Amino acid sequence: MNFKKLTMIAVLAAAQTALVVPAAGAEGAVTGTTETIQNITANTDAASNAKQDGAANAAGIADNSKNGEPSNNAAGKDQTATGTTNTGTTTNTGTTDGNNGNINQNDSGKTGDVQSGNSQTDPTSQDGSKNTQDQPGDVNPNGQTNGQNDASDPGKDGKSAGTSVTSVDPLQAGSDQLILMMNSNKMYQNGKLYLAGQPMAVKNGVSYVAIRAMVEHAGLKLTYDNKTKETIIMKDGKELRFKTNSNVYRVDGVSTKMKGPAYQQNNVFMVPLTSITQALNIPYTVDQANKRVILTLSTKPVAAFTVSPSEIYAGETTVTYTTQTKVSNGLEIVDERWEGKEDVFQEAGPHTITHYVQDSSGQWSDPYTVTVNVVKPNEPPVAKFTTDKDEYKMGEKVTITDLSTDDENAIVSREWLNDRKAFFTPGPVTIRLTVTDKHGATSEFQKTINITNETLYTEDQFNKLFTDVGDKFTFDGSQVPSWKNLQYQISSEPSTLIRSNSPETVYQEGLLYRETGLGNTRFMVHHVNSTGKNMKLYVIATNTNADTAAQLTIQDFGMGGPNLYPTLTGKVSTERYFQSMQNQTARQVINLAPGESKVVMTDISKVKMKQGDTISALADAFSDLPIQYSFIMIDESKDPLQTLPYLTNLERDVHNRGTYPDSTRLIRYDDLVGDTPSRLVLGDNSQDPNLTGLDGIYGTETSNAGNFGVLYKITVSRVAPHTLITLNPRGGLYTGVVMVNGQPVQVAKNVSVNAPHEASVLYRTGNGEENVEIWYTAAPGSNLPINLLFTPLPEVKLP
Repeated sequence: MNFKKLTMIAVLAAAQTALVVPAAGAEGAVTGTTETIQNITANTDAASNAKQDGAANAAGIADNSKNGEPSNNAAGKDQTATGTTNTGTTTNTGTTDGNNGNINQNDSGKTGDVQSGNSQTDPTSQDGSKNTQDQPGDVNPNGQTNGQNDASDPGKDGKSAGTSVTSVDPLQAGSDQLILMMNSNKMYQNGKLYLAGQPMAVKNGVSYVAIRAMVEHAGLKLTYDNKTKETIIMKDGKELRFKTNSNVYRVDGVSTKMKGPAYQQNNVFMVPLTSITQALNIPYTVDQANKRVILTLSTKPVAAFTVSPSEIYAGETTVTYTTQTKVSNGLEIVDERWEGKEDVFQEAGPHTITHYVQDSSGQWSDPYTVTVNVVKPNEPPVAKFTTDKDEYKMGEKVTITDLSTDDENAIVSREWLNDRKAFFTPGPVTIRLTVTDKHGATSEFQKTINITNETLYTEDQFNKLFTDVGDKFTFDGSQVPSWKNLQYQISSEPSTLIRSNSPETVYQEGLLYRETGLGNTRFMVHHVNSTGKNMKLYVIATNTNADTAAQLTIQDFGMGGPNLYPTLTGKVSTERYFQSMQNQTARQVINLAPGESKVVMTDISKVKMKQGDTISALADAFSDLPIQYSFIMIDESKDPLQTLPYLTNLERDVHNRGTYPDSTRLIRYDDLVGDTPSRLVLGDNSQDPNLTGLDGIYGTETSNAGNFGVLYKITVSRVAPHTLITLNPRGGLYTGVVMVNGQPVQVAKNVSVNAPHEASVLYRTGNGEENVEIWYTAAPGSNLPINLLFTPLPEVKLP
């Protein structure tokens, strides 16, 4: 072999080594490791990368040794390229099979697989941010950009300005820049040349890069999920997932469309460049003149922290700082610096805290600043009240005015002792008030008044005159049966009552009640879940007419529960029922096609019933055709319409279910009332007889005990001046709401009234005779009968 030929061989070997050795990482790195991405095994040393992209075999490099570009004679599909790096004793030999995408290799280095990645959800945005100089778009290697202006001439759509072009040395790029050469597999970073597995390419106007090379040099982490067949990129807690031949990728679990599909070429996975830059907020610029794309990679550590608690008091609160520092490329934080940090701030006002961190490469982060507002120490509330006098007669009204204050207006509770409206025993009485603010600080104030031996009112007189409407008082209820019993007139309005109240306590799922209604229909529903699991209660309306559509109008509706206390759910249902009459908020028109079924009164089934929960509901409706109503209780997970045909009837218990006509009862009394003690009895099945009807399932006769679900419209046309009207239960505990002259009145606010010695104030007439209208319906869960009492008020006296 002559000297000239030996010289040429040496040049070829030197050129090959110069282009291959600097590469570090996946495509173009001398690492001696094997990684598996999408089931493709690829050696990450320079020789095997030369085989993969068919651009770095000996012949190809020799042909292009003058300009450094890959040769057109590079090894391609089904070619075998063997590269030897004479840097020691390590030799890597690989054979590329372009048909099946596998690379067989003999690598003296260590072998390992990339671990599968697991998706993490991050609520941060994934739509990307604008580049610092150019709008996001895809690079066109022919001298234009798609959707953006060229950086060198932003006013001419990416075309040259027509002047001479200055060539730029890519080796002069900044330390935080990664330069991708267009139509080339060359990449420059920190003054070094690296080769990607495939050149940066354009398909249908979309710029693609080899994902492994991009990831390695952009400080990202690459893994592969064997289950989902997804290639995963992660950085700073953000996750991108790609699939071959798909133009959709997932950013933190959210599917996002790319400008083109990912694909495999010569065993190299290619993705649109902008899918990575936008999702990870990597700014880039396009240098058309020098055919390069410049990515700005921030490698600084990021300082961040939170301050707790949210309320900080000067001189009192110990402040906790929780750092949330982020680093890139697997570096560690080695130093930090704080400004304005204090464990306990001594002065009130705004305080600025700044944090810096330094990573193991020596870089310091930008400052991260938080401003906290330190407030002055909490001042306890000040309890205070006054009385209109210091001395009172027995039975004289004591007026107490609360004057308590707090610097934050944050008093959360008041506890009184002896804050009665009157006293009926002579002697000194100490009234005490304790207030508590939201921080738990308390204050107490007390005042002693004197009660003389003189009597202004007896306790009974005082209660009748001064008990607030909606509150209750005690009296001698044993006298009530001897009072005058008002013999009122009864009539009715046509309205069918469908009462579903048996079995009241439900032990298994099934059909509670079924009945058909036409025209004006009222519903009363009251059931307790005792199945031991979560259930739902449904009302299903079915148009049984096979030929004609029906219309159902819900007019009034009130529901209580689900709740563990039946009396409370019953009271709330009546309160909301009367409220809906006033504001018409429950009105709803439901159209039913022939044979169609729909769930109606959907508030009932919105919330699951836990074990022991009760639901009560009252409603008025109107239908133009017969509608069949089914009341069911089923497992919360089941579909009511699909389950309905398979449910069996549940047996009645001691409570009542049935269908009753004429359920709006009109009561009228036209004689003078209130001049002497008298009573009007309701729900006793004597003077006020029970409605009679039929069980809609069995067709047997039934009696509506207590007349629950009946709406009473009571008119007392002549109530004497200065008359007290109260509700006195006679069958046990009672709570509910009554409408008096169109206004809802609580039957004992937040409490119940007990038989027979308690009465709740409903109304007082003034100086003249009055017509009083009372609308009443028995609250489910309460006890009947009740008496409406009409008693003369005591004479008002001056102190």
